[in-house]
Amino acid sequence: MNVLEVKDLHKSFGSKTVLDGLTFSVSEGSIFGFIGRNGAGKTTTMKIILGLLQADSGEITVCGEKVRYGSTPTNKYIGYLPDVPEFYGYMTAKEYLRLCGEITGMKQSEIKSRSGELLELVGLGGEKHRIKGYSRGMKQRLGIAQALINKPRLLICDEPTSALDPVGRKEILDIIHAARSETSVVFSTHILSDVERICDDTAILEKGKIALSGTVSELKAKRSGSDLHIVPANADETAKAAQILGGTVQDGIVVIKNASEETMFKVLETISREKLHISRIEHAEADLEQLFMEVIGK
Repeated sequence: MNVLEVKDLHKSFGSKTVLDGLTFSVSEGSIFGFIGRNGAGKTTTMKIILGLLQADSGEITVCGEKVRYGSTPTNKYIGYLPDVPEFYGYMTAKEYLRLCGEITGMKQSEIKSRSGELLELVGLGGEKHRIKGYSRGMKQRLGIAQALINKPRLLICDEPTSALDPVGRKEILDIIHAARSETSVVFSTHILSDVERICDDTAILEKGKIALSGTVSELKAKRSGSDLHIVPANADETAKAAQILGGTVQDGIVVIKNASEETMFKVLETISREKLHISRIEHAEADLEQLFMEVIGK
């Protein structure tokens, strides 16, 4: 079953087309990586799903119910973490989660048990300080807790790791991955290594449409081969080797893009025939970054 379905979504701001027939779905119990460069329309899509922005045309359903702008009963199924969550700085984490629980109509006993469970999940169980003293990473962790307070069927995370250091990013990714046991996740980001780490399904947004979609392994398989990296024994011969082998020089290495197995054998034959002195040859497995750059034409 799909917890979220987006069909033929269009949105323009004046003469600028942001979404141009956007279509994708998120299956229940999965983490969906929504990839796009800054300004690609990811946040616009999230706002339309939440009923906060009106689409020009198209249809969105959450748990089988249609999303309507300005009337958002479907939000009872959704937890939302914006890229920069805001809080009441004078509150503690427990006080803030209690407020969120009361807003959603939860019972006090349920709020207390759920808050304790979530604060442990996000690593804030023993935190006594006011939120105004929290670091960016701590605020992101609290943001995930508030988004999960009422056990949503769908958790939307909009660029949750974009401004964090490597340690903070790892912590947030681990929490999101752990949350998948009780909810589906839409993980909007431009940090491709994060997608490779935790996402089941992935879609690349480009020019208002889904340019590529599938599992991470399926997307990588769309490239017919991996790059071949060749390191000459003598650095001064790198340019000559690149010319003979039909490659390009990148950071002192001869690179042959998207090399099939047949290409590799031909390269080895050429190296032997031309008596090129090579210190290392290796396949560089395709990653999402390479594929993404190909999609956007960079």
